[in-house]
Amino acid sequence: MVPHAELLRRLRGPRGSFTPDADCDLVPGSVIVHPGASHGARRWPVERFAAVAGRLAAQGNQVLITGTEAERVLAQRLVGLAGLAPEAMLAGRTGLWQLACLIAGAKLVVCGDTGIAHLATAYRTPSVVLFGPVPPRLWGPPTGSCHVALWQGRRGNTFAAEPDPGLLALSPGRVIEAAEELLLEASRSEAE
Repeated sequence: MVPHAELLRRLRGPRGSFTPDADCDLVPGSVIVHPGASHGARRWPVERFAAVAGRLAAQGNQVLITGTEAERVLAQRLVGLAGLAPEAMLAGRTGLWQLACLIAGAKLVVCGDTGIAHLATAYRTPSVVLFGPVPPRLWGPPTGSCHVALWQGRRGNTFAAEPDPGLLALSPGRVIEAAEELLLEASRSEAE
């Protein structure tokens, strides 16, 4: 685990972004929580993401919160609610390359049905992806892989402003259970 002070040192650069020579081992083994999505229908409540992030951090995982510049306020709120160190907030501080590097080196990604889920799939980084209005069979990770797609089985409007009722039916407990199962599976694989 990279100490937060070291993470901040590595983050320093123009306007607080990663330096161009950052490599994919910047923060290996972190848990990435990404609360944002382009539309409200696919945005799980920040309080629920905070419950997940807080629980995973309490278990000794280094939890980092990602997002776009426009999602900084959301990410900062999540950090505060989860009781994470301010340095865990990376929203708006990474470009696409650095975000891809973080995902490639992570041990787990927890996110909604959004672009970062596709990065986790591409890098084979274990992920828990929360689906609301769209079934995972359309946009989700392959079944039988190191990804868990949670969906309540009902379709809705993916472009709606408010969270989809199916997405709201997913409890933090269910997400935590899926995340813990993937982390346990990963630690068993490392031990072998």
